[in-house]
Amino acid sequence: MNLRPYQQEAKAAVLNQWANNILKTLLVLVTGGGKTIVFSKIAEECVKNGERVLILAHRGELLDQAADKMMKATGLGCAVEKAENSCLDSWYRVVVGSVQTLMREKRLMQFSSDYFDTIIVDEAHHCLSDGYQRVLNYFNNAKVLGVTATPDRGDMRNLGQYFETLAYEYTLPKAIKEGYLCPIKAQTIPLQLDLTGVGTQAGDYKTADLGSALDPYLYQIADEMAKCCMDRKTVVFLPLIKTSQKFRDILESKGFSAAEVNGTSEDRAEILKDFESGKYNVLCNSMLLTEGWDCPAVDCIVVLRPTKIRSLYVQMVGRGTRLFEGKEYLLLLDFLWHTEKLELCHPAHLICSSPEVAQIMTENIEEAGMPVDIQEAEVKATEDAVAAREEALAKQLQEMKHRKRKLVDPLQFEMSIQAEDLAGYVPSFGWEMGPPSDKQIQTLEKLGIFPDEIESAGKAGKILDRLDKRRSEGLTTPKQIRFLEGRGFNHVGTWQFEAAKKLIDRIAGNGWRVPHEIAPHEYKPPVTSSDSNMEGVWL
Repeated sequence: MNLRPYQQEAKAAVLNQWANNILKTLLVLVTGGGKTIVFSKIAEECVKNGERVLILAHRGELLDQAADKMMKATGLGCAVEKAENSCLDSWYRVVVGSVQTLMREKRLMQFSSDYFDTIIVDEAHHCLSDGYQRVLNYFNNAKVLGVTATPDRGDMRNLGQYFETLAYEYTLPKAIKEGYLCPIKAQTIPLQLDLTGVGTQAGDYKTADLGSALDPYLYQIADEMAKCCMDRKTVVFLPLIKTSQKFRDILESKGFSAAEVNGTSEDRAEILKDFESGKYNVLCNSMLLTEGWDCPAVDCIVVLRPTKIRSLYVQMVGRGTRLFEGKEYLLLLDFLWHTEKLELCHPAHLICSSPEVAQIMTENIEEAGMPVDIQEAEVKATEDAVAAREEALAKQLQEMKHRKRKLVDPLQFEMSIQAEDLAGYVPSFGWEMGPPSDKQIQTLEKLGIFPDEIESAGKAGKILDRLDKRRSEGLTTPKQIRFLEGRGFNHVGTWQFEAAKKLIDRIAGNGWRVPHEIAPHEYKPPVTSSDSNMEGVWL
């Protein structure tokens, strides 16, 4: 099986981390990106080196899926470590193992602590639980790869307590742009659902409370769905089995051909097969289908299980992002959830790294009243956020005019070079969360950046890397940015060094006043050839 270009990059990145003695690393591939294929190919490389590999997961379906993809991708068979099945008498070099089985002390003690050379943790956002940690700590000399599709910022911060690095990440926007996943259009349904009385548990809404809160709206939701997705292959996520079953019956009464599946369904496999074949056009489930189930023909997702956990939301939406013949886009229905809590996930959170942009995008989609492509909506929301930030920055700079500071404020620098990744940066791994080092502070000051407002070593490192890259590309220095923007010129951070230098020389020759024929807010610098040999000027 040939890997896609990004899959090849992912495999190489993981192997490179291990080769550099970084033994615990993460791989993030969007749902539908083929993470099982990638880690199967990584396992194959390990086997070629004579290693024994454990693929660890928390559900039987994931183990079966891993074993099946391993055979298809590499031709390697797998032994099973689950319940009464043991790998100890097998000659297979790859083992798929249930964490619920292996976490038991009696089971673990049957293995030597160096039995596995490599451990691959599927759905790695679960791996900080006690059961996973018991297994990983027992085989503590093994290389570890954590694979997940859905780490949100909280997950990444937490996973950074165990994993040393993020080897590679392939995101939803990139997968859609490169044509490996289908476009997503989000539509806000003008139906207000009141969640103010719903409690929270373990960081999310209580499912029992959600069922009661949804119940009065189920008929109205079905009516709205009839307007949008009667002709679509739809999956509906609900909080409780009884709510899911009730909603199936309501949909049937509205003319849909609906089925319901849950963890206790004895005919689950048959129902899923019938849905895939077209016997039903709506499948209701109470959070059963968030992991390990694929039906590429699904072209509508309805999330009636509101959540604050982005990874869970992404998993639900991911059931409909795969490509399928004749499928133009995935329709994602959102609702006007009325809640005092602002952390609720919306379609914007699939694609936005900035909470500010996500909030604006959510409001824009709501105002549109029709399906909106989420990538186009993100671009518009980003532009709106930049405009709002620039207005706020202008006020802030006005207040700073009376402060004699020779260095550039980090916020001004980020805004000037239009660096969304710096503005929205959140440290994930342990070293990143600490304060900037003395060496980082000294270097930042030397290069013209005011370091006092940089809170973490990770952020300081990101800015220093960007400054180094800008120097090699012949772009403006922080001091040029401060000088020219202080005189009203816009986005000097996007200019070439030489263009800024010539303008500053011209202003200097005019008694340090902007020539009257130049309007700073309208000024566009002429294109100049960049000078990459500017180290002395930068420093």
